[in-house]
Amino acid sequence: MSGATSATVDKKAVTQKKPFYRVLYVQVLAAIVLGIIVGWVSPELGKNEWIKAMGDGFVKLIKMVIAPIIFCTVVSGIAHISEVKKVGRVAIKALIYFEIVSTLALALGLIVGNVVQPGAGFQGQSNAAAVAGYAKQASEMRSIDFVLHVIPDTVVGAFAQGEILQVLLFAILFGFALMGLGERAHTVRAFIDDVAHAMFGVISIIVKAAPIGAFGAMAYTIGRYGPQALGNLAGLIATFYVTALLFVFVVLGLIARFAGFSIFKFLRYLKDELLIVLGTSSSESALPQMMEKLERLGCSKPVVGLVVPTGYSFNLDGTNIYMTLATLFIAQAMNVQLSFGEQLTILVVAMLTSKGASGITGAGFITLAGTLAAVRPELLPGMAIVLGIDKFMSECRALTNLCGNGVACVVVAWWEGELDREKLRVGLERDIDPTDFETAVAEGRGI
Repeated sequence: MSGATSATVDKKAVTQKKPFYRVLYVQVLAAIVLGIIVGWVSPELGKNEWIKAMGDGFVKLIKMVIAPIIFCTVVSGIAHISEVKKVGRVAIKALIYFEIVSTLALALGLIVGNVVQPGAGFQGQSNAAAVAGYAKQASEMRSIDFVLHVIPDTVVGAFAQGEILQVLLFAILFGFALMGLGERAHTVRAFIDDVAHAMFGVISIIVKAAPIGAFGAMAYTIGRYGPQALGNLAGLIATFYVTALLFVFVVLGLIARFAGFSIFKFLRYLKDELLIVLGTSSSESALPQMMEKLERLGCSKPVVGLVVPTGYSFNLDGTNIYMTLATLFIAQAMNVQLSFGEQLTILVVAMLTSKGASGITGAGFITLAGTLAAVRPELLPGMAIVLGIDKFMSECRALTNLCGNGVACVVVAWWEGELDREKLRVGLERDIDPTDFETAVAEGRGI
């Protein structure tokens, strides 16, 4: 009976397509364009606090459900595993993958920065006071503080503050505890599975407001900084965007091809999430629905639950590219020569600082300060050169981070033998609107 129902749903999904104006990514794209127009034509309206609240409110709505979704997904995934070693194996493979790909991202930023030299001949003024706050935060970052911060003071506090790594730690421990209880934990496991279904239903409702959030965020950004800010340092912005595209389509593309899928079809599959991130400048705004889509694409629940949340702290490919490229730009703009050895040091230091600032607001800029402070402190005042356009590079950082974590999940699932090839093939050929909750429930949402 359930098979007949599923077949009926699939047939309807194929034959009854939505009108284009009701498709989420079309609405978000239109909202972004409208937001740019409003911010450009009427900056005062764009800077209105209620316009800003549209974007901030949508991101807060998404963040509201991230912690419970991660908890339910991780606990459910681990609790249904009978082999303890499997969880550790997935985690180790994920970390190995993260380190390799992160290093490639950092190296690509260095190579492009040396070849293009976007900061050469730059004439401008820098204001050390403008970056004093970021430099102070960077100087206070220590590895031991980061490790201790992963351990929450209280379980409730981790959920209340939305600390992803803290929630992830507790979820792993709780999942292992349920695994140890065996059949006695059946009721709890079923309850957590049902809560996960309900939370994904909440997400399906919330993402219907994505066009409103994208409009507000884009209108405020253009109204606040002005379109001319895009032209002040267009060379660096263009270089960064091109480098990020090279990374996504060449580096991630080759990795995807090796794992047996097309990066172009994969990005098309995630187009709704990519547009939401573009509109809100926050990769977290697409985290829950991306986890759901990856499960429906054939990745097992344990792999999705462990790899994706961890990747948001340890696999920031866009941020890595930004750090090495921006460091070289500042050095070139300030006419400071960096030796090959110093550039290798930048790569190593950036690898560490990119982990230490996860979850911090303005993490990309703070980690840049931490890298400069560790390698060449005299370059810190030059951060003011890129401060004004950092906002316009944050979208690209977030998009690249999202793409990197999505590919990482599929690759680790394939590596672990937890990837359903048939689901992957069928999923990449289909259009899935994350607002179609009824259809998703009928299909089981991969849970």
